Amino acid sequence: MSTSRYLALLASVFLGAVTPAFAQESLPHSMAPQERALIPAYREGLLQGHRGEIAPPPFAVRTMAEWEEVESVVIAWRSFPGILKQIVRYALDECRVIIACDDPAAVEAYLGNAEYGGPIEDLSGVTYLTADINSIWSRDYFAESIYANEVDSLLLLDWIYNRPRPADDVLSDVVGAAEGIAVYGTTQAPFDLVHTGGNFMCDGAGTAFSSALVLDENGPGGDFNFTVRDEAGVNAVMQQFMGIDHYIIMPTLPFDGIHHIDMHMKLLDEETLLVGEFPVGVSDGPQLEQNLVTIMNEEVSVFGDPYRMVRIPMPSSTGGQYPPSASYRTFANNVFLNRTVLVPTYRTEYDTIGLRILGEQLPGYRIVGIDCDSDQNIISQSGAIHCITKTIGVRDPLLIRHQRLVDTYETSDPYAVEAYIRHRSGIESASLFWSTNAGGPFQSLPMVDQGNDSWMAAIPAQPVGTEVYYYVQATSISGKQQVRPMVAPEGWWHFRVLGTSTGIDPEAAEVITDVFPNPAASITCIQLDPSNTPAAQVELLDAIGRRAMLVARGPVPADGRYFVDLTALPSGTYQVMVTSAKGRSVARLLHL
Repeated sequence: MSTSRYLALLASVFLGAVTPAFAQESLPHSMAPQERALIPAYREGLLQGHRGEIAPPPFAVRTMAEWEEVESVVIAWRSFPGILKQIVRYALDECRVIIACDDPAAVEAYLGNAEYGGPIEDLSGVTYLTADINSIWSRDYFAESIYANEVDSLLLLDWIYNRPRPADDVLSDVVGAAEGIAVYGTTQAPFDLVHTGGNFMCDGAGTAFSSALVLDENGPGGDFNFTVRDEAGVNAVMQQFMGIDHYIIMPTLPFDGIHHIDMHMKLLDEETLLVGEFPVGVSDGPQLEQNLVTIMNEEVSVFGDPYRMVRIPMPSSTGGQYPPSASYRTFANNVFLNRTVLVPTYRTEYDTIGLRILGEQLPGYRIVGIDCDSDQNIISQSGAIHCITKTIGVRDPLLIRHQRLVDTYETSDPYAVEAYIRHRSGIESASLFWSTNAGGPFQSLPMVDQGNDSWMAAIPAQPVGTEVYYYVQATSISGKQQVRPMVAPEGWWHFRVLGTSTGIDPEAAEVITDVFPNPAASITCIQLDPSNTPAAQVELLDAIGRRAMLVARGPVPADGRYFVDLTALPSGTYQVMVTSAKGRSVARLLHL
C-alpha cells in the first residue's frame, strides 16, 4: 500500500488530523482518549503499508550519539509556535532546520514577525517540507540516524510509533525521500519493533538505555506490535537494525506517565550520565535511585569503567509539588545541536542551578535556556525541548572517541592520551593539544597510529597543583577535520595533578572513612560508611587513572571493610575510587 493510501485509510476516522498551523490544540504527548478507537485501523494500515527497507541491513551498523556532528534538525510545526521559533533561531547557527508543516508561507511569516525575540532575519537555512503531521512530538516518531560500517553511508531507522497517528508515523519516509537518505524500518513482521525516540539514548558505540516501556509495548500486552517479543527478542532486533549490543533496560518510574527516559536521564558523552534528582523519598526519587544503584553496580561504559554520574535538580511546581501532583519538570530533556545545547527552563531559582551544572559539565558549549513553563506551557503535556526535536547526522562523519583522563598524583611519568579515530577515507593525521591554562595557548603533539584505529600521544608530566586542559584533532585522508570535544579549543577535557598528602581527600570523607595502613606493603583495609553507601564499586587506579584492580562491586559489607592484597601490584602510587549512587569518591593510597 502506498503512503497516500495508507493515510487515506484512516482519514475518515482520525480526529484532529488537520489543524491550522498555529493551533495550540494539538494531540498530547500521551495517547488522547479518543485515539484508542483508532488503533485497529492504524494496525491495519501498518500491515498493508510497506515503509522503508524492512529486512535488517546487510552490513554492520552503528547508531549515532546525540553529541555527534549533525547536519539538520527536524521539527513538526503543529503547536507551541513560540518555542519552535526559538529553537529555529538558535539551531540556524549550527545546522539546517527542516520544518514539516501544512502551510510553509504561514510558518515563514511567523518566523519573520516580532513575537518571541523578534524576526529571524536569515531563513536561508530553513527547508519547509509540506507534509501532513498529527503532532509536534517529532522525537518520538521520526527516525534515528545510523551509519553503515560505523562511519560510512548515513541511513535512517524508523520504528513503529506507539500512537495511532499515521501521518506522524510516515514522516521518516517523507523526509528520507526529500533528503535522499535511505530508510530502514522495523515495521513489518518478523522484524517489527515498537519504540519511541524519547525512550532511547545511545552512546554511539553500541550501548543504549531505555525504560522497560520497550518491553511492555513489544510483549504480549502491546497494542501495536505484530510479533510478541521477550527481552532477548527486543535485543536481537536492536542489534540487527541499530548495532546495539549492550542494551540497558530499566524499570519504569511510577509517576512518569509516558515512561520516556529523556524525562529524567541523558548521556552527555560515552561515560557521563546526567540524571535528575528529586528530594529524598519524593515522587519518582526512590525508584530512580534504585535504578541508578543497579547501573553503578552492574553496568559499565564502553570503556569498561563505571559511569560518571552528574545529578541535576528536578524542579517543583510553584507550590512546591512534584509528580503526580504537578508536571514532570526536567533539565535532562535537552538537545545537542553541534556546539549549542538547548535546555528547557522553568523558574529562575531552579534554572540558574540547572544551567550552571550543564555549563560546568559541557565547557565551551553555548547553553541556551528556552522557557517551557509559562504561556507556552509545553511541559504540562509531559514533554519539552528534546521531545520536539530530532537530529539527522552528517553524511561524512569523522568519529573520535576518547576516555578522559582523571585526576592523578603522578608527577614523573607522562600522561598517555589514547583516542579511537575513524573516517571512511582513513585518517591522515591526528594531534593532541594541551595547555595548563583553560584559554590556551595550546601546545600540539603528533599522535601515533597504534593500529586498529587507535592513536596515542602523551602529555609531559606536570608538577603538583597543575590543571591540564586538552583536546584531540584529526584530519582524514579526504581532508575533513574534526575535534573532540566538538567545541575545542573553547571546550576541553581536563584533569588535576594532586598533592602528596597521604590522608583522605576531604571530598571523599563522606563515603571513604579510612584507608589503613597507608603506606602499605601488602595488605590494606579500605573502610567505607555502609549507612551512607549501601552499594558501591571499589577499585584501585594507577598513577594515570587506569584501573589496576577491581576490589569489589555490590552491597557494602555490614562493617564497611574491604581487605585488599596489594602484593601482585607493581610498586607505586594508587588511588582508591569508590563509585556509588552518590557519584565518585577518591582517596589516595600509597603502596611502596
